[in-house]
Amino acid sequence: MRRFIVTGGAGFIGSNFVRMFLEAHPDYEVTVLDKLTYAGNLENLKGLQDHPRFRFVKGDICDPGLVDGLAAEADCILNFAAESHVDRSLLEPGAFIQTDVFGTWVLLEAAKKHGHERFLQVSTDEVYGHVDEGRSTETDPLAPRSPYSASKAGGEMQVWAYRDSFELPVVITRGSNNYGPYQYPEKIIPLFITNAVDDLPLPIYGTGKALRDYIHVDDHCRGIDVVLHKGQLGETYNLGAGGQTDGNQVADTVLEVLGKPSTLKQFVADRPGHDYRYCLDNSKARALGWELEYDVPSGLRQTVRWYQENEWWWRPLKSGEFWEFYKRNYRAAPPAGAPAG
Repeated sequence: MRRFIVTGGAGFIGSNFVRMFLEAHPDYEVTVLDKLTYAGNLENLKGLQDHPRFRFVKGDICDPGLVDGLAAEADCILNFAAESHVDRSLLEPGAFIQTDVFGTWVLLEAAKKHGHERFLQVSTDEVYGHVDEGRSTETDPLAPRSPYSASKAGGEMQVWAYRDSFELPVVITRGSNNYGPYQYPEKIIPLFITNAVDDLPLPIYGTGKALRDYIHVDDHCRGIDVVLHKGQLGETYNLGAGGQTDGNQVADTVLEVLGKPSTLKQFVADRPGHDYRYCLDNSKARALGWELEYDVPSGLRQTVRWYQENEWWWRPLKSGEFWEFYKRNYRAAPPAGAPAG
């Protein structure tokens, strides 16, 4: 494999992966395909536009003609493209089915037609649904409970169908909750950081006790790279840190690092179908040689510093569309002091 298509490569995880991938593999060529929705941002790829082994194509993975033409020039597709926010899936579930299921099918068809050496599907731990105790292993049944996680599970089923029906060389990774640079500020960690910078409330669902297995995006991206090259075809690999952090802990850490008062914490109505616990068994990926570099406390501190130092990146994103979503999602007006326009 030498020529790669990275779909969704202008998004949060995809853009971090592309940067890492080009640096780690000096002979690889990368084409990013991204339709630049609200969460896709060319600023995430700043500095790569003139890279000799990088190309950006604006387009939709649901466009069979476009995808087919690009796939004819590639050896492998890595599918990061997805509608990916649970809260938005509760408001507009149809968009998630279109991209995460139909779009995955379009990519699989192209990979099959052009005899690709590997197809890697980037999925999520949320396909397991709420986990009462223990850690989710790759053989556990899928039990998605939101339109988002159901659409990702649907994409996975397409991948397995092409493995079994057409012998397509596929592999799936299931990542836990990511955080780090270039994450659109609707997600909990960048939302809390950027709100706290501006002395705005930090909206915490319910009691703030929902547990997540947070992983730094750099660790996740390196895990995907390891699975791509060393993973067994036809298999799934969990990529999580194996920890347990709740919303209160995230908020407290952010406020502590920024020197802000705890009174900024604001408890809001819980969202429907809220999964209260995710936790991944990552031993299968670790057996391939993947190792974590960040724990949550150090990773969160690094992430807070990045948002402090890169207001040029996130301030333009927290404008009209962002606050419209905020109003619909939290069923409340934007907080007093929120930037207008």
